[in-house]
Amino acid sequence: MIKKYFKLHLWMVLIVPVLFITSCQKDLEESEVDSISATEYDSEVPFKWNELLIEIDRYSPNYRPPAAARMMGYIGLAVYEGVVPGMADYKSLKSEFVGLSLPSIEKGKEYHWPTVANAIYAEMFRAFYPHIDPKEILKIDLLEKKFYDQFGSEVSDEVKNRSKFFGIDVAKAVFAYSATDQYGHEAFKNPRPSSYVPPKFGSKGEPLWQPTWPDYTPALFPFWGQVRTFAMKESDLRAKPPLEYSENKNSKFYQQALEIKIWVDNLNHEDKWIGQFWSDDFFGVTFEPAARQLAIANQILKQDEISLAKSVELYAKMGMAMSDAAVSIWNSKFIYNVRRPIEYIRDVIDQDWKTALNHPQTNVEGLTPEFPAYPSGHSGFGGSASLILTDIFGNNRAFTDNCHVNRFEFLGTPRTYTSFIEAGIENAYSRLPLGVHYRMDCEEGLRLGYLAANRVLNLPWKK
Repeated sequence: MIKKYFKLHLWMVLIVPVLFITSCQKDLEESEVDSISATEYDSEVPFKWNELLIEIDRYSPNYRPPAAARMMGYIGLAVYEGVVPGMADYKSLKSEFVGLSLPSIEKGKEYHWPTVANAIYAEMFRAFYPHIDPKEILKIDLLEKKFYDQFGSEVSDEVKNRSKFFGIDVAKAVFAYSATDQYGHEAFKNPRPSSYVPPKFGSKGEPLWQPTWPDYTPALFPFWGQVRTFAMKESDLRAKPPLEYSENKNSKFYQQALEIKIWVDNLNHEDKWIGQFWSDDFFGVTFEPAARQLAIANQILKQDEISLAKSVELYAKMGMAMSDAAVSIWNSKFIYNVRRPIEYIRDVIDQDWKTALNHPQTNVEGLTPEFPAYPSGHSGFGGSASLILTDIFGNNRAFTDNCHVNRFEFLGTPRTYTSFIEAGIENAYSRLPLGVHYRMDCEEGLRLGYLAANRVLNLPWKK
């Protein structure tokens, strides 16, 4: 493949942490399941359901980041727990989650793991998407039926029904566990709570984030920092302090803001391409940033032949890691309440300045996401997903991202990367030429994304 190098301009060189995956002791209990191993089936069921997920994601009201990432984490966990009895080298994670009670298989009975997975996906989609358009609900019903009809010729009705109802029971158990998280469960119903009033000034009198020009949209998920995590510790959930706010021209804060202004005012084609290619900011235009990572995973899954077992591991790890990264990042956003570049630059440097984030359908210009700047959410999603993809598919796996091929209302021409890490870094720093983040936002967002992924990877997946 021809490599398209990412022009870093003045960007700092990041030291990407080495994946650290703990080795687990062999569990003494061997599988007693009289079934074909999940490693013997292909990944068609998870692939098709996650393909549908990113399609629904684009039009699911209020399931923007970080709520979408949380949903992906719970769906991924449920499917993994449903299929893991058929994965001889792996074990359930239920002991890691206090309050999670799961059904057991009937030992010695045969199960068809693709049927189990199909049932879980269908049940979880309906549970997490009660509010989507009926046309999208129909797609869920049709995909579920497609696989049931297909499997009818592969296994007996007895095995298919046993597998189906086990899957449904697992889905209900995991969704019930989700419901015990009062801050995250069904938060999509009230994503911009009127009870939240952003503070105007910090402890030193410095101005803090407020809803931004030109649309002044209220804060999105301001209480998300209290959402339950899958693997990150309480001590992980607060970002390092940002640069000290200053309007002095010689200060580091001023210099980072000035860098953004100069950059946006002098964009070349590559800058515009990178910014728009990774944007995924607008409801109804594309999927949101967490689903973008699933879209990349789906492309690789389609190219590489991996098993059902490996694919459910992939989606579980990716969803849980992105969800945890989002909790940490949103928690930090509303602790530090750092002003966006649009606020600082218009107030301190150039009152007429605007970002390069423009809505490709409404043509509203100069937009900014509706929450504080530090750290960057895109960076967290890209960082966490890049480590999970590397864990599953290996280092230096070159690929071309075709997520937005044939989209012409923005620059969606495919881009090619030498590794998932390279793509994750480009995703993070794509926010700079758009003018919606400072460099420090992207650096810390990446760090928290890497940390979230490593915490998930270090869970005791294997026996």
